[in-house]
Amino acid sequence: MTQSYEVIFENNKKWAASKLLEDPNFFQELAKTQNPEFLYIGGSDSRVTAEEMMGVKPGEVFIHRSIANVVNTLDMNSTAVIQYAVEHLKVKHIVVCGHYNCDGVKSAMTPQDFGLLNPWLRNIRDVYRLHQTELNAIEDEKKRYDRLVELNVLEQCINVTKMACVQERYLLEEYPIVHGWVFDLRTGKIIDLEIDFEKVLKNIQKIYNLTTSDWVMRKKTI
Repeated sequence: MTQSYEVIFENNKKWAASKLLEDPNFFQELAKTQNPEFLYIGGSDSRVTAEEMMGVKPGEVFIHRSIANVVNTLDMNSTAVIQYAVEHLKVKHIVVCGHYNCDGVKSAMTPQDFGLLNPWLRNIRDVYRLHQTELNAIEDEKKRYDRLVELNVLEQCINVTKMACVQERYLLEEYPIVHGWVFDLRTGKIIDLEIDFEKVLKNIQKIYNLTTSDWVMRKKTI
């Protein structure tokens, strides 16, 4: 156990040295500020590393993780991250990324008492309830599991869109755009669910509008 812990520091030394070989000013520039265009909201799964699968460098993505990439507006952690990213970092894109073989989604599909996890998993069970007609029609359990992963991403994107800071900045600047992705652990590919952000906004406007403005949708080249 001690050896596996200590190897992290050895790895860090090697990583830092390699970065300095590439660019002697790398850490000086990194320490100055961050200016990411993306807020990435993903799961806590150790097999899914956002920067690596996106092929981006430190400073290019602001990251928030939770079990099963849930965005619960009663969770001050996720709401604070989103508000900071939107209002202070001025991100242009908010990505909610789930992944197939998600243990959190699988647990929510299991009739079992998970103790302190129950309130959190209830968010995913609610997604199942909202889409149970579609999901129950899928006979293959694996395909039903995969589809719930996708639908969970969709619902979490909607939860992001419900936030006042997202609505208000979009009205002013037409950013941020909310995207839904799924990472396929079996292939290494990112799947864009191609969620129509403007359509989602318009569909929820009557109930979730937190602004004093009409949400006029304008097409924008992203």
